[in-house]
Amino acid sequence: MARSKTYADYLNLHELLGLQGDDDELSNDEQHFVIVHQNFELWFRLVLIELRAARTLLLQTTLPEEDVPRIVHHLKRCTEIFRHMANQWKIMETLTPQDFLAFRDGLGTASGFESYQMRELELLLGLETKQRVAGMDPLAHFRKLAKRGGPDAEVLKRLEAEAAMPALGEILAKWLLRTPIQGSLAGDAGDEEKVSEFVDEYLAVHKKICDDAVARMTRHGVDNIEAVAARFSGSHSAATDFLKPDGIVSRSRAGLLFIESYRELPLLAWPRILIDTLVELEESLVLFRTHHVRMVERLIGRRVGTGGSSGVDYLEATLQYRVFGDLWAVRTILIKSDALPELQQPEFYGFA
Repeated sequence: MARSKTYADYLNLHELLGLQGDDDELSNDEQHFVIVHQNFELWFRLVLIELRAARTLLLQTTLPEEDVPRIVHHLKRCTEIFRHMANQWKIMETLTPQDFLAFRDGLGTASGFESYQMRELELLLGLETKQRVAGMDPLAHFRKLAKRGGPDAEVLKRLEAEAAMPALGEILAKWLLRTPIQGSLAGDAGDEEKVSEFVDEYLAVHKKICDDAVARMTRHGVDNIEAVAARFSGSHSAATDFLKPDGIVSRSRAGLLFIESYRELPLLAWPRILIDTLVELEESLVLFRTHHVRMVERLIGRRVGTGGSSGVDYLEATLQYRVFGDLWAVRTILIKSDALPELQQPEFYGFA
């Protein structure tokens, strides 16, 4: 007769609960430190599973409309996981500085930078080496560790395989490139002219809004109006560079701008939700990092990190990371709906 499966069997609890160390050898504080970080790694595992599911759907040559809600579902779960993990740092803060110092030396050179699942997650999202603090290359570090063989060599294979895959940021840009703009699809006859016309008309309105703001502030006697005018001029130049890098229209950025500008159109409803969800996901990751930095500063101040990094200074620099930079940047150049270029072929987007 087959042995019935118990709760502990299903969850592998006997093995799982044996991974935290010997209760007689580790203090309560060190057990606490280990358990919290093991929790993080389990959550990272689930985030990777969800992000890969979302990527598989996004990689389709033609993305069926019914698959966009599925992608959003996967991404929203990741967002909630990061929000939960941000709160887990509060549990870490129940350690006092002296509690941590009592066992910190036992970590040796072990560092959070060696969380290979976090590095894998960053690769999957699309964080590039040139974006990292001082150009730090996580693969270079794991190549050194891989010389030890065994699991470390397998970790390197995982990371290199992930680095070879299209990242979410790259896939997103290709998806946005296919956005119908003013009723025109990428590859249609005359599409380049149609998109260029939309971008130029939009930038003309954007410039007028900037010029009108400067004129209004001048009338109201705003101090240092020359500096204010320079800021608005710089803002318009940035908008132009965003939509026309090197003087050439970026169709993916124009598509993003079109979705954000005409977000009430039925055909753009789910694309807009997907974009908002990606921004929300990255925001939750930034907040997770933020809570981490403040927890570390509260615990060890500005000490050198266990792995030799600058500690809190390094962690604070990572708060500037943005994988979906375009999704954040486009918000700077949005204009109110009643000033937008007139929508062409409204019936194409679900309005008669």
